[in-house]
Amino acid sequence: MLQVPDQPFSGLIFDCDGTLVDSMPLHYKAWVASLDHHGATFPFTEDYFYSKAGMREQDVVTLLNAEHGTNVDAEAVANHKARLFEEIIPQVEAIRPVAEFARYMHGKVPMSVASGSEEHIVRGCLKANDLLHLFDEIIITPRLVAKGKPAPDMFLLAAERMGVPAKDCLVIEDGQSGIDAAKAAGMKWVFVPRTLR
Repeated sequence: MLQVPDQPFSGLIFDCDGTLVDSMPLHYKAWVASLDHHGATFPFTEDYFYSKAGMREQDVVTLLNAEHGTNVDAEAVANHKARLFEEIIPQVEAIRPVAEFARYMHGKVPMSVASGSEEHIVRGCLKANDLLHLFDEIIITPRLVAKGKPAPDMFLLAAERMGVPAKDCLVIEDGQSGIDAAKAAGMKWVFVPRTLR
């Protein structure tokens, strides 16, 4: 059951991976394969992966390079990882409690998606689970803003495109960087635990 605050909100902003769809284990698999392919010698644990949920992939590789004193090509890793993940999009399933909430709220308030993934990946995952039509084409990705999560830019742009004041939005998120971004944007938020998947 998704625990949502008992108060009216004028707009809803959903993360995608790990929130609307259970894509995180598949993303992790693609990450490991891509890092390995590009000669990364540092460990990339599942816990580390989940701790960076919602962050732009290139930024994660840049962080890893800084932590381990390496020089792995961030752009190449992200692009290769995206290609690997695209092949397994049909395996992605919806996180039922969140998807049901989105379906229930459709038409009641404006809704959008703000994701650290590339737009075609987000669209593919949502389309595979018949969720894409719920979001009125408002899909915000890091390419549209100066800074991705944990900066508030993506959520503020989502609110602007929905025509809703930031303070009246509720963010549904599974990642700490997304929760930090919601706080920075002055928005209320709901955490989606892994147990909901």
